Amino acid sequence: MSGGPTPAVTPQQTPTRRSRGRSSFRPDIQALRALAIGLVVVNHLRPHGLTGGYVGVDVFFVISGFLITSHLVDQLTKTGRIALGQFYARRIRRLLPAALLVLAATAALVAVFLPYPRWQRNAIEILASAGYVENWALAGFSVNYSALNDSASAVQHYWSLSVEEQFYLLWPLVLLGAAALTARFAATTLRRAVIVAVVAVGVLSLGASVWFTMVMPSQAYFVTFTRAWEFAAGAVVALTAHRLTLGRRTRGAIVAVGAIAVAVSAVVYNETTPFPGIAAVVPVVGTALIIAAGGRERAWHSIVSGSRPVQWLGGVSYSLYLWHWPLIVIAPFALSMPRTWIVDLGILAVALVLSWATKALVEDPGQKWRFWAQSVRRSMLLMVTGIVVVALAAGGLLVGYTVSAARDSPEAEIEVGTCTGPAALATAGCDPFAAPEDTTMTAANEYFYTPAECGELLPKLSYDGLLTTRECDFTPSGEATEDVWLVGDSHAQQWQGAIFDLARERGWDVTISFYGGCPVADVDFVGFRGPWAPQDAQRCRDWSRGVSDAIVAERPARVFTSMAARADTLDDGSGRSVEEQFTEGLIADWSAWRAAGSDVEVLADPPLNGAVRDPDCLAINGSDPAACAVPRAQAQPTDPLVVAANAMGVDQVGLIDLTDRFCTNTQCLASVGGVPVYYDADHLNLVYVRLLAADIARAIDDGSPTPPG
Repeated sequence: MSGGPTPAVTPQQTPTRRSRGRSSFRPDIQALRALAIGLVVVNHLRPHGLTGGYVGVDVFFVISGFLITSHLVDQLTKTGRIALGQFYARRIRRLLPAALLVLAATAALVAVFLPYPRWQRNAIEILASAGYVENWALAGFSVNYSALNDSASAVQHYWSLSVEEQFYLLWPLVLLGAAALTARFAATTLRRAVIVAVVAVGVLSLGASVWFTMVMPSQAYFVTFTRAWEFAAGAVVALTAHRLTLGRRTRGAIVAVGAIAVAVSAVVYNETTPFPGIAAVVPVVGTALIIAAGGRERAWHSIVSGSRPVQWLGGVSYSLYLWHWPLIVIAPFALSMPRTWIVDLGILAVALVLSWATKALVEDPGQKWRFWAQSVRRSMLLMVTGIVVVALAAGGLLVGYTVSAARDSPEAEIEVGTCTGPAALATAGCDPFAAPEDTTMTAANEYFYTPAECGELLPKLSYDGLLTTRECDFTPSGEATEDVWLVGDSHAQQWQGAIFDLARERGWDVTISFYGGCPVADVDFVGFRGPWAPQDAQRCRDWSRGVSDAIVAERPARVFTSMAARADTLDDGSGRSVEEQFTEGLIADWSAWRAAGSDVEVLADPPLNGAVRDPDCLAINGSDPAACAVPRAQAQPTDPLVVAANAMGVDQVGLIDLTDRFCTNTQCLASVGGVPVYYDADHLNLVYVRLLAADIARAIDDGSPTPPG
């Protein structure tokens, strides 16, 4: 980044007309900021209340596109240049002091209040946020199935700030490119060339947004190119709105239409709305209409939008955005209590106070501090210094995590007490609600732990570079008593601790093959928790068929299988229910395995966790696990595996349904007999699973679908 101006065209070649009032403060835009931050904060505090409040981020993007383009084009038309170094330095002085302060403070809060297993993910995202690539980090995590169940980090909201900073970095170059073409070919005016460039970027980005949201919806939410058109929409307003000659009433009506569009999207949209894509057009166009038809003069909404509270909220919106999310994530741990209306009001109050203080003591002084305001080089140097400080704080979290994790590893032997863990539900006189000694899930509780007996991932059953399969040799003399397979998604993987203990005891040679979110069934798979990209869904289907064919070919003595079938989406075009399609597809595979000579053992899916309770409920209510109990009918809805096994018949397939080891007659628990049941929002605690090994052994030996209590 150069501190000097960048030549583009000479002033004589550019028009000199300025947008009326473009450099003047507009109260309506400040009110838009207040609206945007209000939508975001309410959505984060009460996501089931204002389900589409996330569109507030899109409002911010349009505002940024309008303001930055107004400033840059004004400079370009007056001087024929954009002083890139000075522009970037102003952005640094405006945004980084508060952003880096909150990142450093958040790192400290994470270290003090969050359990150490959370430190690693938070540290990685703090680093990504300091480098303004958090959106790309989250896009990467969204394609990593194992990361989907991680709790949200305390800086996850920096993804939108990262998108904005990337826009600030690239947008001046787009405008300079348009200006350079104008100077080179002299075929049009500067403003027209810039409009053409902006529209081209917007159209391409909108097309990419619609397409990418359809094929890769999780990643599409975060990546920059699906959001660039929203900034371009604001830029188009900046370049064209000054030509509008509309009456006051017409302008007021347009503003009303825009406000309705934003409000409706905030109320109607929810977490299932494909976004951004075509759905984002509504709040984006609504915001653009408000800006285009608005101005400095009083309007029908001025009594509200121009009021001191609204203007103040718009003024602190940036700092409020920075502070509110870390407080939401950390408060339950700091207070050792779940979030309630009272807690949320307290979070909001603290966030507002911190926002006011940050605005008054950091944001505003940071822009005026003469030491760096007079030097682009100093601005850059202090930016690097601040990022280094934050990186050191994040590095401290990583070191702390590494040291702590090294102390924890799965025990070779699990102590089985009369009333410990699931035994408390099977033994009269035991207290299943006994409080656990520790609710922190560490490396000792990782359901995916793989012991030394398992070799490296094998090339077989690999698709597009995805390795899925290992062989685990538990034979004492090198000759297995039985060849056993365990196959499925991560809900099959969560049972491997118990299977390995049985294998060690019985001398099995175990082949494991897992693909997160992918069922082993002859079905037309569409996606897990929503549609997958077509190529990912096809890879899942290919792997599923490969696993089934390999079992038929290798004819193991026994096959264990499980999957989170309740979260899968299937569509064979018949219009039948997912349950019916699963029943047919599962029976087809199980019958083929049976015909090849394998005993088939179906591990019914355990009760739901994160879908029916706060995943952090036990961490917050460790001394009172009963507070995390959920009605059995809610936690254990119909499982397609159980339906299919019953339809096939228990004489053909072994059904191992351990629901009674997780639930009383009326409630399903988050901790049983002093042992936490779950590792994360979606998977079992390795320790609890290993305590179920004896129940699984009785089920396969006795042929009983549910081990006796």
